[in-house]
Amino acid sequence: MPHIKNALIRYRIIDRCIRNKYRPYPTKQDLREACEEALYGSVDGANICDSTIEKDMFAMKMEHDAPIKYSKRNGGYYYQDPEFSINDIPLTEEDLSAIKFAANTLMQFRDADMFRQFGNAIDKIVDRVSISSNPNDKDLNHFVQFESAVSSGGNEYLPGILDAIRNNLIITFDYTSFVSGKTKKRVVFPLLLKEYRNRWYLISYDRSKEGIITYALDRMADLIVTEESGSRPSDFNADNYFKYAVGITADNESEPESIIFKADNVAAKYIESQPFHTSQRVLKSGKNRTTFEMKVLVSEELIRSFLSYGGEIEILSSLPLRENIIKRLRAMNDIYGH
Repeated sequence: MPHIKNALIRYRIIDRCIRNKYRPYPTKQDLREACEEALYGSVDGANICDSTIEKDMFAMKMEHDAPIKYSKRNGGYYYQDPEFSINDIPLTEEDLSAIKFAANTLMQFRDADMFRQFGNAIDKIVDRVSISSNPNDKDLNHFVQFESAVSSGGNEYLPGILDAIRNNLIITFDYTSFVSGKTKKRVVFPLLLKEYRNRWYLISYDRSKEGIITYALDRMADLIVTEESGSRPSDFNADNYFKYAVGITADNESEPESIIFKADNVAAKYIESQPFHTSQRVLKSGKNRTTFEMKVLVSEELIRSFLSYGGEIEILSSLPLRENIIKRLRAMNDIYGH
């Protein structure tokens, strides 16, 4: 059974590689390395050989009608039907058995140090399998609706960037700005990968900007891990970089501020159950409002979080933050107040 499970996993890895628009036409070696990296954490060919990949692609063609073709011009594989995905094919009993096996295995290690931060994700997987192991159960959606996160892309760059971080290597990529819409080549020394709200971000030292800059992976293209070594900024500490951050905005130069705010009792219950920051604490519980304090960096994410509560929150300090929110509320009033 483990061999069957591994084959099913390899099919999906091969499918993902062939459909990767950022690295089209993967070679047989690319596919083998991707499968071996995912299953065994290595790429030396000790666990998976080229013939295994050949057999996998043949099985995908025969069993799943995968339109895999080889392009001599581009030296790699592609789908004749670019819309094809093995993920669109209904799961088989073997697929379900593999999923159950993986879910149960993860559940045994959910409290281990390396998995503790992913406890909620593991619970969601186990819940889905436990509620119904039949993915074709049409009635399930009438009784249970699971929260679904939309993948923003760029996840395929995670292994390469992580390898560059570990080996202190410079990376290059094309980056499209949200603001200008222009795409420019970036040359950076990668420092840290961080996930925030189902998006991955790279914290890096950018030579051209001479500072630590954050880049979203979903706006990257043509990532290259060079052979050029770089050096980590002496003042960068990955463990503390986001200590006072709310969201993805942080830096080494700004000082955290003491933010004091009041919230209506109903809003306060939500805020207590889902704090803005780990430093958040209750200063005073009144009859109608609760006063909180936290020590954080003022960021766009923090401001938007406060604004999402509308008139249920009042910022008492810091004064610049209060004035910033007042300015935004006046702008909103100009739009909606007529």
